[in-house]
Amino acid sequence: MHPALFHWKRLEQVVTEVFVQAGARHEHARLVAESLVHADLRGIESHGLARLPIYIQRIEAGLIELNDEPAVWKQEGATALVDGKNQLGAVVGVAALEEAIKLSRQMGIGVVGVRHSNHFGSCSYYAERAIAEGRILLVLSNAPEAMAPTGGIRPFFGTNPIAVGIPAGEEPSFLLDMATSVAARGKIALAVKKGESIPADWAIDPNGKETTDPTQALLGSLLPIGGAKGYGLAMFIDILCGLLTGAATGPHVKSLYDNWQDPQNVGHLFLTVDIERFMPLPDFCANMDAYIREVKSVPRKEDVSEIFIPGEIESRKKQERMENGIPFDPNLTKELSQLCRTYGVDLQEAYHIP
Repeated sequence: MHPALFHWKRLEQVVTEVFVQAGARHEHARLVAESLVHADLRGIESHGLARLPIYIQRIEAGLIELNDEPAVWKQEGATALVDGKNQLGAVVGVAALEEAIKLSRQMGIGVVGVRHSNHFGSCSYYAERAIAEGRILLVLSNAPEAMAPTGGIRPFFGTNPIAVGIPAGEEPSFLLDMATSVAARGKIALAVKKGESIPADWAIDPNGKETTDPTQALLGSLLPIGGAKGYGLAMFIDILCGLLTGAATGPHVKSLYDNWQDPQNVGHLFLTVDIERFMPLPDFCANMDAYIREVKSVPRKEDVSEIFIPGEIESRKKQERMENGIPFDPNLTKELSQLCRTYGVDLQEAYHIP
């Protein structure tokens, strides 16, 4: 069975309508739909429309507050603290990013901490938005427990992602977006759905043994990138996103999938830099182009046809999928189709017609 192909823009419209029918304001619904489709365009299926059913289930369970707006709780100098008010994560993330960009216009830099948020999608969504504004962005988020500290066998930290976006001119922008675990938990959940095994270095089972069984991996613990280095990074992100902002930390960040009593209380941190405070933006972008070309011209191994910079493969995939459609696994298509029907929306309206 071939995967169904979807047109990205029509998919955004269909998903927006589902959120609206579920009770979200249109502008909020559009942001979340955009962030989910963004991930699928870049080939990050673990953070794309595969997350739509769980977002909707949490709305239905009354665990997401659709009627409040994220608010700046405190602002002084170049810093601000945003209370997400338990809104949809992408709505909170965009509000915090806009505050960070505003502060960087005034002060040259903007640092915005966030508490009372939810799963906010792929970090690259915010990095792309900042790049479009000619800003450098560092974005961090903590997440529900999934990864043990080095030497432990019980999860404590989330996969706590870190992303950096830096604009360029003619060359693709630098966009590093990574979990601090070897693999994102969403990838393992996706392997369970597809009935696939996982590489042995992704996770350990509940007894601390390496496993290729994604179900055992979800019961056990993910492994950090680079061993103790990844553990250190995850802890640093948890401190900045949780302790510093007043959000939850470690195992106190509630699970998106398993906790049906409490809001998640995820914490984020957005740091934006106004490049113009250092040099004119066109000059910086021209320098970035020259620098990227230099990196890509490094002599290559025999079997390597090209050196890529972070985010470039995903950027190319995005262009290709915008033109030729986004492929969805038949199981996901079926799940999304049923979900859309429940809300009186027709998923077929989003099919890609060559």
